[in-house]
Amino acid sequence: MSALHESNLTSLKFLHRGKVRDLYEVDADHLLIVQTDRLSAFDFILPTPIPGKGEVLTAVSNFWFKKLGQVIPNHLSGIDPESVVKTEAEKAQVRGRSFVTKKLKPLPIEAIVRGYLVGSGWKDYKKTGAVCGILLPTGMQEAQKLPQPLFTPSTKAAVGDHDENISFEEAEKLLGADMALQVKNATLALYTQAAEYALTRGIIIADTKFEFGTDGSGKLYLIDEALTPDSSRFWPADQYKVGTNPPSFDKQFVRDWLESSGWNKQPPAPQVPADVLQKTADKYREAQRLLTGA
Repeated sequence: MSALHESNLTSLKFLHRGKVRDLYEVDADHLLIVQTDRLSAFDFILPTPIPGKGEVLTAVSNFWFKKLGQVIPNHLSGIDPESVVKTEAEKAQVRGRSFVTKKLKPLPIEAIVRGYLVGSGWKDYKKTGAVCGILLPTGMQEAQKLPQPLFTPSTKAAVGDHDENISFEEAEKLLGADMALQVKNATLALYTQAAEYALTRGIIIADTKFEFGTDGSGKLYLIDEALTPDSSRFWPADQYKVGTNPPSFDKQFVRDWLESSGWNKQPPAPQVPADVLQKTADKYREAQRLLTGA
């Protein structure tokens, strides 16, 4: 399977190339989002893509958008991506890896929710007894389930910069008190329902992040991707044990390799070995199969 590192659609106006997604303008009210096979880690785009990754992200996101549609509306328009491009070559680039979405105004935060004490949250807890300023009980262990899920928003950094955790009060300053509360409530509701379902499929969702946008009337929508191996930490439930960080259905193979490679987390990012990429691709597809049955 060949990888799509960058899309090249000349029949639409190109808008933006993010870490993973390429954006085009369809018309005044709609965007085309192409999910490439690019991989980012530690806020850097790696030079080596993972074949088929964009298709997995699209399929998993579509599954969750449909399943969680009663919690909050999402940005999908229902328009077939292949219908908005002209040539067969362009249709091949968007097939199975794209959304045509409503054009919405993205909110300037990432809505992160944590259900388990792991990653940067665990490091924070060991130093401060809190996660992003939210005090937790003493004596908790790595990977332990939190008493309740935590909403810990962050800034949205440009490519190459690092997102920064912010308090809920800071989120209120950015969004306004009413919108910040809407985002918090939607984030926690989406996570709770998704985590309960995923557990029936043998997957623990340890944490995830959502992005939201608003329309002209200020109505809130779920945008971007949803609950994918790129935006979430998935653990196999049958390997979960408090006190250790379980193997995950995401890019942890890549992160672990980068950590052990001696890379100083400055550009340029190193080429990732083929076997590490293949293990990561296999984990992504396994997560898709378990969650969606496809």
